[in-house]
Amino acid sequence: MAKGSVRKKGKKWYYRFYIENESGKLVQKEYVGTEKKSETEKLLRKAMEDYEKKKFVAKGENITLGDMLDIWLEEEVKPGTLSTGTLISYTSAARQIKKHPIGQRKLKNITADHLQEYIDLLSFGGIKPDGTKALPVSKSYMLQFSAILHGAFRFAVFPKRYITFNPMQYVRMRVKKEDAELFKGTMENEADTQIITHEQYKQITEYFRRKKNPALLPVQIAYYTGLRIGEVCGLTWQDINLEEQYLIVRRSMRYNVTRHKTEIGATKRKKIRTVDFCDTLAEILKKAKKQQQTERFQCSGTYFRNYYRKTVEKGRIHYDLYSLQNTEKIPEDYEELFLVCLRHDGSYEATTTLSNICQLIRKNLEGLENFHFHQLRHTYTSNLLSSGADPKEVQELLGHSDVNTTMNVYAHATREAKRTSARLLDKVADN
Repeated sequence: MAKGSVRKKGKKWYYRFYIENESGKLVQKEYVGTEKKSETEKLLRKAMEDYEKKKFVAKGENITLGDMLDIWLEEEVKPGTLSTGTLISYTSAARQIKKHPIGQRKLKNITADHLQEYIDLLSFGGIKPDGTKALPVSKSYMLQFSAILHGAFRFAVFPKRYITFNPMQYVRMRVKKEDAELFKGTMENEADTQIITHEQYKQITEYFRRKKNPALLPVQIAYYTGLRIGEVCGLTWQDINLEEQYLIVRRSMRYNVTRHKTEIGATKRKKIRTVDFCDTLAEILKKAKKQQQTERFQCSGTYFRNYYRKTVEKGRIHYDLYSLQNTEKIPEDYEELFLVCLRHDGSYEATTTLSNICQLIRKNLEGLENFHFHQLRHTYTSNLLSSGADPKEVQELLGHSDVNTTMNVYAHATREAKRTSARLLDKVADN
């Protein structure tokens, strides 16, 4: 059993006891206590008990939860095997945790009660400490925040040894039970708001056409193929077969907030898929390709070309994206990309720019105040399913992990099919 003692220095009491160092020798360690001898003696007894059980002493004296999250991301997550997309999501969620007062609390003082209160705020919503209202987050976000806190606190116990136990092990995820909608005035499914009509699609394309906005082509591709925003922006002309009318989805473009760079990476499911497209899109793509060739010739030296460069950081491979003018010297380690979605000067159309451009639609077109780019993917799927397409084939076109995801997310389309089936009874009644 380790031996310990307390002593007073100035106004405060300190406690100390002997522990074994890395070489097995006994060394004395001293820690600050309080201004009361009795309280400091309690701290001594607790520290000695923890040491006897775990054979180490917590050393995170002044580290906050926010500090620990930064260290965990840098030392544990970044060198790990998680995808770049997951790393970006974790970094963003950690930033949200740090904004809450719990992120400023010292690690050694955080209890399971503090964490449970925070998790419940995420789950049920409520009033934040600053007096503002917090809405409940989705189940997927709840799982993300929970995974981050579980992983970070395990890391804090070992290998960092900032604390001696993990308070997250006592925290439960509690989900609000939904009340049955007995008296709602509408039968419309929530998924109805996630699609646009063909007339609205024509409104959007006409608006971009009038403004000569390069967002027109990405919108058209997404509407007729269901590609995600990053997949559309990452599409190259080598991926498209205009004769047989299909394209191959190999990669996705994203902005890495942790590195402040635009990157090319794998798709969400990390799988390559083939998507056939219709005659309408084939004509659109042929015209776009011809137009880009004309602009490249007319602009000559001021026209931009796009490249990627492979870099390795903490064992993680990144493909950074760059746009350089024709007159600039191209570094040897740059590889050219012949992207489909370009701005008029030849530079690539970024996902962040495209998302911001969608705000123009919300602001200027009536009935599209809630429009976002992903609705084009929803609409594509709804159109296919409502027209009688096989759900399994639609799942493969979208790159979903299973057909249940396709059917659950796009319930509106199945509702349309049920309406059609129900109307078959009209034919029976006529006989």
